[in-house]
Amino acid sequence: MCLGIPGRIVAESDGDPGLRMGTVDFDGVRRPVCLAYTPDAGVGDYVIVHVGFAISQVDEAEAAKTLAVLRAIPDALATELGPEVVL
Repeated sequence: MCLGIPGRIVAESDGDPGLRMGTVDFDGVRRPVCLAYTPDAGVGDYVIVHVGFAISQVDEAEAAKTLAVLRAIPDALATELGPEVVL
């Protein structure tokens, strides 16, 4: 199963030329994410991330509800986010 996981953008950076990247915090786990599909999202905003791409922006309340459900599923975040990446 692949889920879209909500996370908060904590940093923005430039990847390859023209590719907007950022660091997203998923309940304490941080991963690099492509932000190209969410041009209006910035640091402090919440996005839904699927396979390393932010695919939509959500408000904080909706992100909190979804994270609460994911916390109830054993190892859901670890399984969906994969091994830690050194940033």
